Amino acid sequence: MTRYADIPKPIRSGIVIVDPERGTPQRIIVLQFNPDTLERSIAPQAAGGGGDSGGGGSGSGDRNEALRLKGPAQETWKFTAEIDATDQLEIAAPDGIHPQLATLEMLVQPTSAQLRAASRLSQKGTIEISPIEMPLTLFTWGSKRVMPVRLTELSINESAFDVNLNPIRASLSIGLKVLTVSDLPLGHRGAELYYAHLAQKERLAGVARSGGLGSLGLNAGDIGTGRG
Repeated sequence: MTRYADIPKPIRSGIVIVDPERGTPQRIIVLQFNPDTLERSIAPQAAGGGGDSGGGGSGSGDRNEALRLKGPAQETWKFTAEIDATDQLEIAAPDGIHPQLATLEMLVQPTSAQLRAASRLSQKGTIEISPIEMPLTLFTWGSKRVMPVRLTELSINESAFDVNLNPIRASLSIGLKVLTVSDLPLGHRGAELYYAHLAQKERLAGVARSGGLGSLGLNAGDIGTGRG
């Protein structure tokens, strides 16, 4: 007989806030339920710039760059996450799911202390104030997908409330942009994490089973000469 203790617990996806200097996790946000679907978009950075112009091409320069890439692809993720207080007994009743929502919202805005510090610099006549740097954020989907990201979209649909109007159930539409070495400065910890993410893709691509030309109705001569 299978015991409940023998059933492996499912791995949760989540977000990890990392100290970019030390590399230590500052906060871990575990998604209560793994999303049912993921929408991923991968756009190559082609060296030739614009798309096909049609009608004979746009010059030899563009033709020479047709197979060249000027950097890593731009990758975005979108998914819907659910938060339900009735499934989380550890949530304090007076707050509902306010703490969970606030934690996610703080990923896209600076703290009050950072804003006050910037305001003081402005009042002192500082000519140029550097934009506020946010912590390094990682999105994890199992051990094979750990990547540095920036939250680009957060839409919250609160659908149930307690007697004090605290939200107790919500659906969140989350959009993420994977940060690459094109987005991060040289030597940044996030850049090294992106290299590791890309190396994982390369490893998985290397173990994929290759098909045969025969299944495509072709042979080696068709590929070598370009004849159909």
